[in-house]
Amino acid sequence: MRLTASIAALLLATTAAWSADQGPVTPLEVNAELAELGKRLFYDTRLSGDTNLSCASCHQPDLAFTDGEALSTAYSGSEGFRNTPTLANVGQRAAWMHDGRLGTNLNDVSREMITEDYIMNMDMRMMQERLKQDPVYVKMFKAAGKGEPSNGGARSALQEFLKSIASSGAPFDTGEMSEAAKRGYVNFKGKAGCTDCHSGDRFTDDQPYNIGVPNNPDIWSDPLRHQTFVGYAKFMGVENYMNIREDLGAYVRDHKEGSKRTFMTPTLRELTYTAPYMHNGMLATLEDVVEFYNQGGGDDPNKDPRLKPLGLTRGEKADLVEFLKSLSGTSYNQPAYVWEQDDYEYEVVPDWKNATN
Repeated sequence: MRLTASIAALLLATTAAWSADQGPVTPLEVNAELAELGKRLFYDTRLSGDTNLSCASCHQPDLAFTDGEALSTAYSGSEGFRNTPTLANVGQRAAWMHDGRLGTNLNDVSREMITEDYIMNMDMRMMQERLKQDPVYVKMFKAAGKGEPSNGGARSALQEFLKSIASSGAPFDTGEMSEAAKRGYVNFKGKAGCTDCHSGDRFTDDQPYNIGVPNNPDIWSDPLRHQTFVGYAKFMGVENYMNIREDLGAYVRDHKEGSKRTFMTPTLRELTYTAPYMHNGMLATLEDVVEFYNQGGGDDPNKDPRLKPLGLTRGEKADLVEFLKSLSGTSYNQPAYVWEQDDYEYEVVPDWKNATN
């Protein structure tokens, strides 16, 4: 498609503004030895109670640390009720989880994921003893300046590894966008109004909104998913949780009516790896996502009033999809993010309660 002079000029001006507005994500500084320890922990199934799950069971590096499922797996005897979020640039978020209920730091997030009964269901006292019995961990904890293996040291190491997960190589950042993607970016900032929420270099404002995403019926038709949802809702103080058939999202943070069914704005980085989309996996493709917004979002009485039908043409929708694809870069399935050594086997220490390291 031949660009008109006015559109070409707009693209030129837009390109010049990328580095100051929505340019590459600046990686966080990390302690390399501590992050390496965190990487080994991330792939270790012994961090879960029955040793069946590791962090990487749901956060897989070849899928930008998601799992490709609409709703995540969970600890033995349960199933998840939300989509696994990407860990791309996770260290720079202001709050974590789709409802934003965790908002202190990644150390707290690591503890929550390890100890939550429907996720990894680990008693951290048991985890500490498992780590102490592994000679590889004994050496790595010491090398990372953490002394002998401990719960606090493990959480600190996981936090450091998570901070290292940074986006790189996206065509949007390298200046290798296609002409269609460039046109899509013009509409992304203009006609489609996406930057109202998808702002900054991670393309998120870290705030919750209601956009009318329909509920995923599998959460309530599957007994294992329903029981997980019930346990979560009860713990978060949701009233009438046994009869609820909707995910209330960030309502659990303040229990205000206007917060019902609001969910955190997701990053748009690495989208080509992270399908299906939305907090409950209800949209299968990027084309589905663009059409959802083109229709003005879903049907919900609390829907953000800014969502209106966009009137995008077929070509404009296709261009917008190409722009979204340009935000995906180098796969995380590489040595920097994958523990490649098969060194998790070790001999159990006899009478470990009375043994010393």
